[in-house]
Amino acid sequence: MDHRKQWAQARDDLVLAIVGLGFAEQFGELIARQLGSPKAIRRMTAYLDHARPQSMEEIADEMLAIQSEIEAWKEKKASQEANARYNEILNNGL
Repeated sequence: MDHRKQWAQARDDLVLAIVGLGFAEQFGELIARQLGSPKAIRRMTAYLDHARPQSMEEIADEMLAIQSEIEAWKEKKASQEANARYNEILNNGL
């Protein structure tokens, strides 16, 4: 399955979960766009299925938490890569 199909399927599943909770389809589409990746969208869908939040605010809070964790992970990976390169320079010189 190519990336576009994965993204579309993940988005559709999220929208369906949000509509199933009684919220607007457009809200689900907005959440999916904000999350931006199929993995993050699937994570949000799993949260919705498990927690069954009662308000849009709870859903938005979880979306922000997921985004924050993704950003922290990206920063950690960038830091590890920079550290590895620095250590390589220290060990092997320029």
